[in-house]
Amino acid sequence: MSISEDHEDCQVFLHPSQVQTLWRQVCVRLKADLGEAIFTSWIEPLKVIVYDGRCLQLSAPTRFMKDRIQTHHGEKVFDLCQEIFPNFEDYTIAIKAISKEVDPAHENARVDPFQNQVIDTIAEPDEEDYTAALDVRFTFENFVIGKPNELAYAASLRIAEAETPPFNPMFLYGGVGLGKTHLMHAIAWHIKKVHPKKKVIYVSAEKFMYEFVRALRFKDTVSFKERFRNIDILMIDDVQFISGKDTTQEEFFHTFNALIDNNHQVIISADKSPSDLEGMEERLRSRLGWGLVADIHPTTYELRLGILQTKAEALKVSVPMDVLELLASRITSNIRELEGALNRIVAHSTLVGRKIDIDTTHDVLRDLLRSNDRRAITIEDIQQKVCDYYNVKISDLLSTRRMQVITKPRQIAMYLSKILTPKSLPEIGRRFGGRDHTTVMHSVKRVEETCASDREYSNDVEVLRRSLIL
Repeated sequence: MSISEDHEDCQVFLHPSQVQTLWRQVCVRLKADLGEAIFTSWIEPLKVIVYDGRCLQLSAPTRFMKDRIQTHHGEKVFDLCQEIFPNFEDYTIAIKAISKEVDPAHENARVDPFQNQVIDTIAEPDEEDYTAALDVRFTFENFVIGKPNELAYAASLRIAEAETPPFNPMFLYGGVGLGKTHLMHAIAWHIKKVHPKKKVIYVSAEKFMYEFVRALRFKDTVSFKERFRNIDILMIDDVQFISGKDTTQEEFFHTFNALIDNNHQVIISADKSPSDLEGMEERLRSRLGWGLVADIHPTTYELRLGILQTKAEALKVSVPMDVLELLASRITSNIRELEGALNRIVAHSTLVGRKIDIDTTHDVLRDLLRSNDRRAITIEDIQQKVCDYYNVKISDLLSTRRMQVITKPRQIAMYLSKILTPKSLPEIGRRFGGRDHTTVMHSVKRVEETCASDREYSNDVEVLRRSLIL
């Protein structure tokens, strides 16, 4: 390592081998934090171009991969590079396809991201069962019908029983935990029962995106197209996750058209109506609304009570009506949380031997009931408050910029969203520019650690917290 000084600046120059060694250290940490699957799919293809003593230049094989990394894992990469590379200030990702000179004897060779050499790897698996992830509990028989979901239920059952598409596509939308995924699974189960010869693919939008990126990476898009277009029914859950992903949207657009043109059923779910999907191409939004658009409204008190009664019967446990009424009136956000609350009460009663009553319910669900009592605090409120406090723009908070003046308030806003709202980590990530849930986890951990060691930082967080809850 050689060092040269220019007045107050101290520039650090590293030999390429030293840069590669430091990048390997970053990768080891990323693999441990993100898990092997995510690391292999998104981080491993990155290659180091150069480190100039301030900025680390990396390359990715596709723009889609670059955008995905910057959006979902950008802050984690930045923080680890800052920790490991001396004088690190930022990194950039260029688009540069990986060159492969493969020995013909090695059909499944790939390029090591750390060196320009070919190594053996395991062959890609054969076509998998895309309905293997279906939940056996999510059937039409177990779906509780009420006014908020009766249209979506009727349309789903009609499609599941029909020989040919009655309307195409069908688009289900509604908030988190209102029953979209339940209906999607129910459709797939029913089709497998009454039309066993029909070929059904059910995947999340993220799984579809992952499969497409993998096909691009291994230059096997032909197999991908054959797999997703030569079927009877395609079901994509949570399609909003491909918003802003231009390459994936392009492929989905052509897959969608190919299936519709051949009168094959397409069923889509999302958290918003087609016209409200931000970051989605206009031509795709238009096509998603071609057929039947069925929304699932927020649950009513009567529907929530009916769901709890059905759930209690399935658990073969007697729950007093006043307890069910308490849960139905206090836990109004989504069905998953509602059923989870009942599960906690029943589990506590079974394990501890305590009678299920109002007092027990308040004791066991104290955190959940308190969380639901503060529903008025929204992520948007937190973002605005933090931006005002640190004098930054909300657009900067949601951007991929990683300057300290932006990352600090962004991480604090994510932390406050985690502790002051009932939103899940994936939902918080989506509301902060479509970031991954691991980025939110990293931000929460970073804020907690900094609060423990920096009194001024801790005071800032506490002032913001109090200003939001008072």
